[in-house]
Amino acid sequence: MNSVETIIEDIKKLSGKYNPHIIFSDWVRMYAISIQNSCTLSNKLWEKREEEYINTMKRYTTEEMKIMVEMNGLLVIENEEKISDYLGEIYMKSGAGSKETGQFFTPFHISELVAKMNLKDIKDGESILINEPSSGGGGMILAAAKILIEKGINYQKYMEVVAQDLDWLGVYMTYIQLSLLGIKATVIQGDTLGR
Repeated sequence: MNSVETIIEDIKKLSGKYNPHIIFSDWVRMYAISIQNSCTLSNKLWEKREEEYINTMKRYTTEEMKIMVEMNGLLVIENEEKISDYLGEIYMKSGAGSKETGQFFTPFHISELVAKMNLKDIKDGESILINEPSSGGGGMILAAAKILIEKGINYQKYMEVVAQDLDWLGVYMTYIQLSLLGIKATVIQGDTLGR
């Protein structure tokens, strides 16, 4: 069983008191906050995030929190192997997604195809700015990074991203995945269409 399959099984094991969507959402919220707060000096925003983390954490037992921390490590391990939209895959396969939540993530091989077509003429040394108006889990951005690696281009040096999503879950997922890969990005929660 690989790391992604283990995370999916862990989410299913944690289900009972909460459904997989809530468990997944709480996990990525706490993971994103822990990354952000480790990079921020203590201030009012840090304190607000920390309070949100603690309030979310209180819903779970010590044993359940240990499982979630192990899930964090498993996601890091998977990202060290190769680039993919692991959180999108976990979301869809763990039962966290449904018609009611209205979120469906693009299969990563489709994201790769789009990135390959859009980046076919990019040369090493060129700056690349990606504006992703509906980032979901960040799959399109991750695919771009993967294609750049295949072309021998250092995405950490030449790629810069502005990503936005209406749903905080998408913001957290994108933020985690881009952070784990060292992608220079600003991830924003908001309505791209400005409605």
